[in-house]
Amino acid sequence: MRLRAIMAVAAAFSLTAATAPADPKDPKNPTCPFSPNWSTNRQMQFTVKVIDGAHVLTGEGAIDNGLLPRLQQALKSDPDISEIWLRSPGGIAAVGNAAGTFIRKNYPTMITRIPAGWTCFSACNFMFMGGRARIVDPGGVFMVHMFTQVADREGVKADIQDDPDGAVDMIGEIEQDAALLASDDNDFLIRMGISRKLLTEIMYRQKALEGTGADKSTRRCLTQEEMTRYGVTNAS
Repeated sequence: MRLRAIMAVAAAFSLTAATAPADPKDPKNPTCPFSPNWSTNRQMQFTVKVIDGAHVLTGEGAIDNGLLPRLQQALKSDPDISEIWLRSPGGIAAVGNAAGTFIRKNYPTMITRIPAGWTCFSACNFMFMGGRARIVDPGGVFMVHMFTQVADREGVKADIQDDPDGAVDMIGEIEQDAALLASDDNDFLIRMGISRKLLTEIMYRQKALEGTGADKSTRRCLTQEEMTRYGVTNAS
């Protein structure tokens, strides 16, 4: 019964993707939609729904420091939840990793899904990876980027001009933080059973900030073939 319900949900969302009008592409990030549907909620909101007999937990919005307790409470509220559907612009990287680890450790049969038309970006990627079975429906968007510790390029330039010695210390701290984050990401992917080539061939090849040349892309949306090749998805 549970399997039939899950298959019915997947079929319904695949049909939605096939009939919905195509979202125009982002000219700066041509693999991605121009207007990603990743929710404007300032913190991820969880809702339990019963869809075609399957108990589904939807998570929509940004990943903030308070996410993990809300996720735990939502999952405890219904022991029959079999899937988590995600729609998020990302947020705090460490919390995304922690949420993915929590899902895998405590709900080892949980399915994570990005439904047709929904986008999962940045820290959401790592929360999604926590599912033992991972599905991105046709029309769903798994969007990645190169992590960065430097979001304000002009601010960094000003700091260098005003305090060269302090800027050297700041750069050293950025390098150390980036190395630690890269190590954490590698470790996480190994534990989730996902190829580390996702990092070396896709994520780490994206620019952290928009450049001044012809290529201004900073984001990458994986194809269905790429998601299968790197182990991002492992079910259908």
